Amino acid sequence: MSLRMFLAGAAFAALSLPAFAGEQYVDSNGFAVSGYDVTSYFDLDQAPVGSSQPAPVPGSAAITAEWNGSTWAFASAANRDKFLADPARYAPQYDGHCAFAVSKGGKAPGNPTLWRIVDGKLYLNVTKTVVGFWEEDIPGNISKAEGNWPTVEPTPASAGPVPEFTPAAPES
Repeated sequence: MSLRMFLAGAAFAALSLPAFAGEQYVDSNGFAVSGYDVTSYFDLDQAPVGSSQPAPVPGSAAITAEWNGSTWAFASAANRDKFLADPARYAPQYDGHCAFAVSKGGKAPGNPTLWRIVDGKLYLNVTKTVVGFWEEDIPGNISKAEGNWPTVEPTPASAGPVPEFTPAAPES
């Protein structure tokens, strides 16, 4: 095999890795995805583009799991076990950072109430205004974010709070 083919294969493999291998965004409550149960998103009826999504289900501070260096909260032990069986399936893309920000080459906190599932993957955005920009071209923004992620991923996680959002999860 030539060096060129080997490098092309290595580059392809790197780009096809899951988009959640770095430092998870964790807000002031100390939980990934602000303490919401990430498995619950996949059971909710998704609203059409341009409409607000249903509220995610709060996790419980008594039902948690550790993954990707963070604590995740769940509404039930069954949901926690489902997550632990395949965390990559349920964890939001880009370590819980705003998908639109990644498409623009940076990191911003992800708001767990501003979400969309596309092709079986959970994406978060930071504000309602940003959701509007994201929804103008979801496939194009995902493509840009995927291209940017290998460079963006190693940078430190967002440290600030999610604007216009106060976490209501996890429940005690």
